[in-house]
Amino acid sequence: MTEPRAMIEGRAALIVIDIQKSTFIDDSTDRSIPNMAGYRERMTRAREAVDKAHECGIPVIFIQEVHRPDLVDFGRELDGAETIHCLDGEPGTEIAFDEMGFRNGDYIVPKRRYSAFFGTDLEILLRGLKAETLLLCGGLTDVCVHYTFVDAHQSDYFCRVIEDCVAGSSEAAHEAALRAMEYLQTGARRPLSDVLSAMDSETA
Repeated sequence: MTEPRAMIEGRAALIVIDIQKSTFIDDSTDRSIPNMAGYRERMTRAREAVDKAHECGIPVIFIQEVHRPDLVDFGRELDGAETIHCLDGEPGTEIAFDEMGFRNGDYIVPKRRYSAFFGTDLEILLRGLKAETLLLCGGLTDVCVHYTFVDAHQSDYFCRVIEDCVAGSSEAAHEAALRAMEYLQTGARRPLSDVLSAMDSETA
């Protein structure tokens, strides 16, 4: 087995994936996207990572899933378990600015598909920031987080998923996705406490 790398190799960036207003304003049990138990609590916990990144001067990039109201950019996304969601202009589609402590100087990257790299300018932004390690939080673990992780891995980034700040469509899918990401990079799944300590060491 490959020996684990350092938590942060080179410069880091925190990638906050799809933590949007709907998480905090939609209390229905039957949602357009299935959520595992404790989903909101895990998204709320991600605020600790955002605050620490701000404190340590680590760039924070918010990824926002958003679709045109005429549904033209959904592609095959509605062929599975998900129904129409994240329409442009709807209150729930907005990034959870207040809940996540968004600050001026943070970045927003809108996306139409699951991966934050697919058809976006994320790669250009990361290149400009000279980021080498991506710290991932948000949802869904088994969909947008996983797909973003895989694209980052294939682009040679070091990837660390904050395992208690991500949540999946189900507990089983969440755990399977974490195992799949760990398979790609040994030491990829990390608890929030360890990530916060590593961030602190960046400014020590």
